[in-house]
Amino acid sequence: MEDAPLLEVRELSVHYRTDDETPVRALDALSFELAPGETMGVLGESGCGKTSLALAIPGLLPPAGSIAGGSVRFRGQELIKLDERRLERVRGAEIGLIFQEPTLALHPTRRVGSQIVEVIRAHRPWGRRRCRDESEAWLAEVGFAAGERIGDAYPHQLSGGQRQRIVISQALACRPSLVIADEPTAALDSTTQAQILALLRHLKERFRMALLYISHDPQVLAEIADRLLVMYAGRRVEQGPLERVFRKPLHPYTEGLLRCMPPLVASSPAGGRRELPAIPGSAPVVRDPEPGCRFAPRCPYRMERCTAHDPVRLRPEPGHSVWCFRHDEDEPD
Repeated sequence: MEDAPLLEVRELSVHYRTDDETPVRALDALSFELAPGETMGVLGESGCGKTSLALAIPGLLPPAGSIAGGSVRFRGQELIKLDERRLERVRGAEIGLIFQEPTLALHPTRRVGSQIVEVIRAHRPWGRRRCRDESEAWLAEVGFAAGERIGDAYPHQLSGGQRQRIVISQALACRPSLVIADEPTAALDSTTQAQILALLRHLKERFRMALLYISHDPQVLAEIADRLLVMYAGRRVEQGPLERVFRKPLHPYTEGLLRCMPPLVASSPAGGRRELPAIPGSAPVVRDPEPGCRFAPRCPYRMERCTAHDPVRLRPEPGHSVWCFRHDEDEPD
C-alpha cells in the first residue's frame, strides 16, 4: 500500500548499562511514523535521546546500550528481530546514515573515493570499474567538479564541508529510501551549513527519499523539515507539522526552545546586544523515573498534578499532538 508508513517506531525504549546497575533510560516508549518522501525533524537538547534514536533504528547501539522494548518496522519488516548479517544488508542499501562528525565516519588513511566504492561494492553485484564510475558520479552529484580529483584525496586534505559531502555520498550511494541524519551540520560554519542543507533538500527531492533529520537547532529544522517531533528526557512532548508547531507551540518546552532562537538582528533598540532568553536548569539523566512530567522542574506553568501523573497525548488541533496538562480540556486518545 502506498499510504503505508515507510518507518514505524512503536513504544521504543533504549537503556544503557551503568556501573551501579541502574540503567539510564535514554528513550522511553517513543512512537512515531515516517511516510515515504517525508522529512521528519527531531528537536531537543543534548542528552534528550536523539542520537540513541538514530542508532537504535539501524541496530547500531554501542555495547552498553540495548533496546528494552518496542518495535522498529521498516517497509513492514521488524528490524529489531533481524540478526547482524541481515541488518548489514539493510544499512547502506535501504537506510543511509549521516553523522555529525565526518572525520570519525571516514577512514583517515584511505582515499575518500575508495571509501565510497567500498559502500557500493558491499551492496551491489558490480565490478570494481563500475563501482568506481558510480563513485565518481556521486562526487559530481554532491557538487565536486570533475577536475578536482577529490576521490584521490585523504580526509585530512579536505575541509569540514568537503568531508561532509563525502559522507553524504556514502550515505546515498545505493539510493536508500530512508536517510537518518544526526546533526550533520552542527560542526560547520553558517555558510557551509546553508550549503549542506541546500544540498540535502535537493538530493531528497531528486531521489525521492525520506529523511529523519535530528538537530538541537530549531532554525536548521525550519529549513528542511515537513513535520517536527520534539523530545525531552527520552520522551516525545510535542509532534505536528513544522509550520504549525513554530507558529503555535503547545508545550512549554517547545516554547522555550523557540524563544532561544536568535533573531536576524540580535540587538536592542538602543543599539546594544540583546541577551537571548534561556530555559532554566538542565535536562535530567533518567535512571529510576518517578511519576510526572519530566519537564515539570523547569516549567514555568507547572501545576500540582504535573509532578504526580504522567501527561497523556492530547490533540488540541488536528494533526498536532502534545503531552501537557495545560491542554487537558480536550479528550485524550
